[in-house]
Amino acid sequence: MTTETPFVTIEDAAKHFVVSVATVRTWIKTGVIPKSTYIKIGHTYRFNLPLVVAALTTAPDPVQLELDLGDKK
Repeated sequence: MTTETPFVTIEDAAKHFVVSVATVRTWIKTGVIPKSTYIKIGHTYRFNLPLVVAALTTAPDPVQLELDLGDKK
């Protein structure tokens, strides 16, 4: 017996993170949410929420990343 994690809509993902759908779309475009955590069919996205949570909680701090990149320029 397998227990599969259901995929959720973009609206449900936005509600989970208490952000707008536009923010989730921005996260997709900028790569904050990795492609491996969702599927896209046409204009419809479905997210594996536990994978998205893991990706967002292990992502580098954008402010620190900017500071680090600024030092190397």
